[in-house]
Amino acid sequence: MHVAATPDNEAARLAALYELLILDTPPEERFDRIAQFAAAEFDMPIVLVTLVDADRQWFKARVGMPVCETGRDVSFCAHAILRDEIMVVDDALHDPRFADNPLVTGAPHIRFYAGAPLALPSGPRLGSLCLIDRRPRTLDAVELAILGTLRDLALMELTNTVEHADG
Repeated sequence: MHVAATPDNEAARLAALYELLILDTPPEERFDRIAQFAAAEFDMPIVLVTLVDADRQWFKARVGMPVCETGRDVSFCAHAILRDEIMVVDDALHDPRFADNPLVTGAPHIRFYAGAPLALPSGPRLGSLCLIDRRPRTLDAVELAILGTLRDLALMELTNTVEHADG
């Protein structure tokens, strides 16, 4: 298993995340609706709005995942925040970064992952909107565009969180 590298801007990224005052807050319909829509639109058993903290990934919204966080060391999203574009893993069993990941070899048995990074306008990528399946999949260009739009909606809600914290 390959643990994701730490972003070069990790201190600023974490400061921006903590400024949101959103970690460990109760579920909110505005995020849940995005996750539920994505699950239905893509016929995905698991959809998460994740925020990558120092040692964990925490789920602000979740469909099909019984836990509210996992360790950052096993996090697919920790890899997704290292890039600007959507990260797609068609079959985790055939990807050397993830083939022996406990989330692949055990519950929830991830085979497919697509993570659209949640980047604040100032630049830090805080987490992702991700789609997860227990079988290999691919996404076409239209599906990637829809995922990007849903990510933008989640990001607008995160930005609204900042504005509400300030006001």
